[in-house]
Amino acid sequence: MKLPVVSGKDAVKAFGKLGYVVIRQTGSHIRMKHQSDRSKKPLTIPNHKVLGKGLLRKLLRDAEITPEDFNRLI
Repeated sequence: MKLPVVSGKDAVKAFGKLGYVVIRQTGSHIRMKHQSDRSKKPLTIPNHKVLGKGLLRKLLRDAEITPEDFNRLI
């Protein structure tokens, strides 16, 4: 399935629905980690207007979700 074009802010909202919470922001980079499952990798999401396809694919891999699941969240 094709990856959607999303902003950093939209990605933060979508990952928030999966249980990730913002722990800090340094400049334009938002750091999130999973609230209950410590085995999931923390995510670093740049607060940009458009996230690159490679970065979005890596974020989905780190969060252990498919592009289809991500499309349902946004």
